[in-house]
Amino acid sequence: MRRERRGAGTGMGCAALLWGTILLGCSCGPGPPRVGAAPLLAATYVLDDADGLGREFDGIGAVSGGGATSRLLVNYQEPYRSQILDYLFKPNFGASLHILKVEIGGDAQSTDGTEPSHMHYENDENYFRGYEWWLMKEAKKRNPKIKLIGLPWAFPGWIGKGENWPYDYPDITAYYIVSWILGAKQYHDLDIDYVGIWNERAFSSKYIKLLRYTLDKHGLEQVRIIASDRLWEPISFVMLSDSELHEVVDVIGAHYPGTKTVQNALLSGKKLWSSEDYSTFNDDVGAGCWARILNQNYVNGNMTSTIAWNLVASYYEELPFGRCGLMTAQEPWSGHYKVESPIWITAHTTQFTQPGWSYLQVDGHLEGGGSFVALTDGLGNLTIIIETMSHNHSKCIRPPLPNFSVIPQRATFYLRGSFYMVETLQVWHSRLDFESGKSSLFQQLHPVKVWRGRFTLDLNVDEVYTLTTLKTGQKCGYPEPPPPQPFPSSYKDDFNIRNPAFSEAPNFADQTGVFEYFVNASDPGDHVFTLRQVVVQRPITWVSDADQTISVIGNFKWVNLTVTCDIYIEKPRDGGVFIAGRVDNGGIYVRRTKGVFFWVFADGTYRVTSDLAGKEILMKGLAGVRDNAWHTLTLNIQGNSASGLLNGYPLWENVSVSRPKNGWAALGTRSFEFAQFDNFHVE
Repeated sequence: MRRERRGAGTGMGCAALLWGTILLGCSCGPGPPRVGAAPLLAATYVLDDADGLGREFDGIGAVSGGGATSRLLVNYQEPYRSQILDYLFKPNFGASLHILKVEIGGDAQSTDGTEPSHMHYENDENYFRGYEWWLMKEAKKRNPKIKLIGLPWAFPGWIGKGENWPYDYPDITAYYIVSWILGAKQYHDLDIDYVGIWNERAFSSKYIKLLRYTLDKHGLEQVRIIASDRLWEPISFVMLSDSELHEVVDVIGAHYPGTKTVQNALLSGKKLWSSEDYSTFNDDVGAGCWARILNQNYVNGNMTSTIAWNLVASYYEELPFGRCGLMTAQEPWSGHYKVESPIWITAHTTQFTQPGWSYLQVDGHLEGGGSFVALTDGLGNLTIIIETMSHNHSKCIRPPLPNFSVIPQRATFYLRGSFYMVETLQVWHSRLDFESGKSSLFQQLHPVKVWRGRFTLDLNVDEVYTLTTLKTGQKCGYPEPPPPQPFPSSYKDDFNIRNPAFSEAPNFADQTGVFEYFVNASDPGDHVFTLRQVVVQRPITWVSDADQTISVIGNFKWVNLTVTCDIYIEKPRDGGVFIAGRVDNGGIYVRRTKGVFFWVFADGTYRVTSDLAGKEILMKGLAGVRDNAWHTLTLNIQGNSASGLLNGYPLWENVSVSRPKNGWAALGTRSFEFAQFDNFHVE
């Protein structure tokens, strides 16, 4: 029988015990062998705190950013947006994350889009751009104890004074990062707990020391430094040979370590984290990957925190690494979202541990394959997490996974030391079913009786068990969200919003440059509220941003479409803007974007090209457009033919377009330049 408790007036349900699956492989003794089955491999494991504990546990988390991975989340209507946030952050509800790591926006492409900087220009500060401030506040609202991390992927161009490098003027870079931390507190009452250096790029020892000095000078002694968010080396080696650097780095963070660490990292005596991991398609194999590394990052690599990229797949799925989030929320226009299996795998650890708990000193490898970890709060509580993920069902996107085998097995655990008196353990169970596709996720089974400090468990392949003294676990949920729908086939935005909640217009996904709501105080007429491209200097990039700016929108499957937009070139002489259709690329691949691009330039000419770079010219001529005046562009693509209108009159027609066959709509500029857009309409 299934009993459900309903939250008062919330429409939320939390499943209670599933009595129907009592003792699924949980027995209090050896139990009878299964009829006709070969005897199970049997092994014993001891959990004891008498000789002290292992490393301190620092929590499980996820990344928003690196980049623009939460872009579409903010545009969800209520109640769906709050429901998604509850699944991610609310304690004892869903993923119950301990850590939220966000990108410190740098105006540059950082995987699936650009995130705006708090300082586009040297004399500019604005702590309300983008959505990471909002997301951190929503996380804190649900879990006041959640830890916050900031990490830059890119930097505005002025920091490098024209060079694509943030360390030539380390005092400027340190001031820029510290201003973000101060702004988080001043404007949002957010305390940032950790800060990183430069995501997956070079570090500078001089800069790290200066960052520590600048933090301390501004009263931010409590902010800890993580380095270097890349590989274990060379940071570990350099720290061992530079005592001053060793002193200022609190955590060595490595990315995608494959559950392994290196000797120098261990010798440093520092906390070791997998500060970015997972990055895998969020089906059941992704859940298997996540289950395996959550345990084995500690078992094999002594890592006390694992942070998933990314938090929630809230970006157009055809961008790079589509659906590589713990859950999926990529349809704000329909309200549809999906609580994917990695959410419930996360809960196996997060709902029954807290940062500040300690791991027990155990080997952690199961004889029949798989792993276990045990943690305690030091106050008598014990949580054991067991995973038996098979090789083919737990491959992460990277690094390659060496072969191993997992077989059904019988595990007997002996509780010693302060745990000898434990009489009962609550049991939570997941089984990833790759045969039927009907996985059972995070179900509460009948408690296990511990007899004289001993209990036995029959473990099958591709399972996760949590056994815990805590009785607070809950699998909660909301009614099914609305069904999925494609992006509306007719979409308009006039950007007429006086006090927008966010700096960016809904559903536009900036891929180079930053497009923001703008109040055009000098305009007497219809264009007071516009969308403006505001990055005017090439940023210190993380990947190869385009030389043009571009923001995409819509349905990637679109073939025949008409895009209309009012445009305003601000840059005299060589300024220019475009509207486009069938745009086929973005993210880290933005430089190679193809489509149908209709350009007009301040010198009065126009072009039609099949690429964002503007090299593959299909048609060109005179348009008579000038800067600092409004014009209306219309691009019509039908089958293999395209035509363009200027201010409602045909400018060019019957241009042959064969590929790409489909893609998004887009708008953008010729270079990093100011330009405005208004009355956008795609049909």
